[in-house]
Amino acid sequence: MDASLAGFNKTINTEYNQGLVLAESLKHPSEFWLKQAAETISWKNVPKVAYTYPDANKKQYVKWFPDGKLNVCYNAIDRHLASSADKPAIIYDSPVTATKQIFTYKDLYNAVSNFSKVLYSHGIRKGDTVLIYMPMIPQTVIAILACSRIGAIHSVVFGGFSSNEIAKRIQDCKPKVLVAATCGIEGPNKIIKYKTLVDNAVKISSFKPTVKIFYQRPQCYEKLSFGTGDRDWSIEMANVKNLKEVNLEYVDSNHPLYILYTSGTTSAPKGVIRPSGPHVVNLIWTMKYFFGLKPSDTIFCTSDLGWVVGHTYVCYAPLLFGATTILYEGKPVGTPDAGSFFRIIEDYKPSIFLSAPTAMMVLRKEDSNHEFRRKYDLSSIRGYFYAGERCVPEIAKWWVNHTLDTNMDLPNEYKFTGNQAHSVDHWWQTESGSPITGICLGLSKSHEEVPPIRFGSAGLPLVGVDLRVIKSAADPDSEEESRPTFFEEAKPGTVGNIAIKLPLPPGFSVGVWGDNSRFDKSYFNRFPGFYDTGDVGYVDEDGYVYIMSRDDDIINVAAHRLSTSAIEEVVVKDKHIAEACVIPKPDPIKGSVPMAFCVLNTVPKDENHLNSIKNNISSLIRSQVGAIASIKQSDIVFIPRLPKTRSGKILRRMIRSMVAEAEKAKDIRTAKTSVQTPPTIDDPAIKDEIWVAIVEHYASQRSAAPIKSKL
Repeated sequence: MDASLAGFNKTINTEYNQGLVLAESLKHPSEFWLKQAAETISWKNVPKVAYTYPDANKKQYVKWFPDGKLNVCYNAIDRHLASSADKPAIIYDSPVTATKQIFTYKDLYNAVSNFSKVLYSHGIRKGDTVLIYMPMIPQTVIAILACSRIGAIHSVVFGGFSSNEIAKRIQDCKPKVLVAATCGIEGPNKIIKYKTLVDNAVKISSFKPTVKIFYQRPQCYEKLSFGTGDRDWSIEMANVKNLKEVNLEYVDSNHPLYILYTSGTTSAPKGVIRPSGPHVVNLIWTMKYFFGLKPSDTIFCTSDLGWVVGHTYVCYAPLLFGATTILYEGKPVGTPDAGSFFRIIEDYKPSIFLSAPTAMMVLRKEDSNHEFRRKYDLSSIRGYFYAGERCVPEIAKWWVNHTLDTNMDLPNEYKFTGNQAHSVDHWWQTESGSPITGICLGLSKSHEEVPPIRFGSAGLPLVGVDLRVIKSAADPDSEEESRPTFFEEAKPGTVGNIAIKLPLPPGFSVGVWGDNSRFDKSYFNRFPGFYDTGDVGYVDEDGYVYIMSRDDDIINVAAHRLSTSAIEEVVVKDKHIAEACVIPKPDPIKGSVPMAFCVLNTVPKDENHLNSIKNNISSLIRSQVGAIASIKQSDIVFIPRLPKTRSGKILRRMIRSMVAEAEKAKDIRTAKTSVQTPPTIDDPAIKDEIWVAIVEHYASQRSAAPIKSKL
C-alpha cells in the first residue's frame, strides 16, 4: 500500500443521524458546505464555489468559499439588531470583583463601534495586527470584535503570561497597537499586574508597538506614560465623538480573522491562522447541530478568552448565532467555593455548559459528596460538554452522577433518557478551532435518537472530518523517519496515530503566521495527504474515537507501546486518588517503565495507609492494563498538586524531562533541575514541589537520606 492510503477501507456508522450527515458531508462536500454557507451567515458576496486548491500538491492550503466576502463583526452583532437589539448578548459575572453586568446586542454594537474608531484613529487598517492581553472582562470581547469590524487581525495572549512570552508574540506578529488591562485577578487576594508585564515585554522585543491602550481596573490603577505611547481606554472611548465614522471592512473569506499562538515549551510558539468565512460557517453549524442550541438559548463556557475554546464558545460562536454568552471571571473552586459554576447555572439558566476535565477533577476532590452541587437548580442544562484533555471513564462517570445527583453504577456505554442532561466528552485542538469529534445533540429530535456515550471515548467524527488511524513506526521527533514511505490504516481497536484526510473541514488553521514551512513540517510532512494531529488513539468497530494521549506521551515498555492515559485511567479508580499523571521512567532493561505522580483526595493516616494505596494501584494496573504495564510501588509518588497550564492541561513533558534529568544525576541530594519553567504553568512554585518529590524518590532508591516532601 502506498503513502496515499488509497486502499483504505472506510465505514461510517449510519445507525444514527450523525453518521448519515457525516457521510453526506464527505461524499458531497461542495454541495453540503455551500448550503451551510448560504443558510447561516450574511455575505457581502455570496460564494458560489465551495473550495479550491491554489496548489493541487498542497491540499493543506485549501481555500474555502474563495469568491465570498463578509464582515465577521457584522455577522456577530449588526445583523441581530433588527430583532434582538435589547436581548442580552453578554452576561458578565465576576465573583472576584463582585461585579455583574449585562451587555445587550445594542450595547455591544455601540461599544465595539466606538472602539473600532479608536483603533482606526491609531492607524489600524485591514490586515494590520493588534495584540490583546486582557482578562475575562467585557472589554476583551469588545477589543476582539472591534478588530474584526475593521478587518484587523487580533492575537489574544492569555493573561498572566510572562514578559518573555508576550515579547515572543510581539516580535512574531508585529502589532501596531497593543491593548491590555492593568491587571488580572486570580482570586480574592491575588492580582497579576499586566502593565508591568507588558512594559517589560516591549523593552525585550526589538519590535515596538506604536500605541499601548490600557483599560484601568479599579483593583490596580496604574500611572500611564503618554509620551511612550500609553493611552487610557476610558479617555479614548470618551473622545470618540471627535473621531470620524469608520465603515465596516468587508474581507475575503480566507482573510485571517485571528492569530492564536500555541504554547510551545521547547521552541517558539506557533501562530495558528484562522480564516474568517470558513470559521464562521463551521461555528454556526456546531451551535445548531452539535450543541442543539437555538438563538434564544444561553451558553456557559468556562474557558479563558486567551485559549481557543474561549475564542470560539465564549466570544464568536454564541454571538454569530444570536445567542447569549456568559463571561465568567472566576474559578471552579475558591470563588468562593465548589458551587461556583452551579450558582452561575441557576442564576442565568444556560442550556449548555462547557468546561475542562481538569475542573471536574478539582470538583471531585472538593465536592465528592455533591453537597455544593445540591444547593443549586441545574434543570436548564440540556448538555454538559467537556474538552481540553482526555476525560478518563472514572471521572466522566463521577461527573454524570454529580450533575444528576445520583449514585448509579454506570456501564461503559450509557444512553441518557427522559430529562437527563447529556454529558459529552469531545475532542478538538487549537488548530481545528472547533470540535473534531463528539456526540451531536442537535441532529436528533429526541433523546432516543442521540447516540449513546461510551466512557473514555471522545465521540464520533463531526461533519467534514475524514478521520483515520494510521499504523506507523515513524518517530515524530526523528528527521530521518518524519516522512515514512509506507503506512497503513490500523484495524478497529488498534492504537495508532490519529490523522485526518485532506482537505480539512472549513475553519481549520490555514497556516502558521510567517512560517508556512513550519506549518508543513509540523502537520503534513509525516503523512502526505493527511493532517497529523499529533495524538494517538483508536477507533472501535462502531466508529467511536478514543484519543489516548499525545504522540510523545507513549511509554515504550520492552517494545510494547502503552498510552499514559490508559494507565492514568486505572490509577484514578482508586478512591483515594483525586488525579494522576503517568510518565515514562528510563529503565536499563525495559527501556521505560511507568511512573505515576498522584494527588490524594485526603491526607493519609500514616505510612501504612500510603503503602496500602500504592499496593492497590499496582494491583489495578497489573490486572486491568496487563503485566507488561506493571508498576513498582516505589514508582508511585504522592505530590500535593500537579503542574498544569492555566487552561488545565497537565504539563507531562516537564515532569518527564525532570525525571530524565534526575536519572542521570550523579549526586541526587545536591542536584538542581535545569528544566525550564513552562510559560503556561499555573503556579511556578509547583515545579519546585515536583522536583523535591523526584529527588526524594531517587534518594530513597539509592539508599540516601531522603529529602522530605510535604503532602
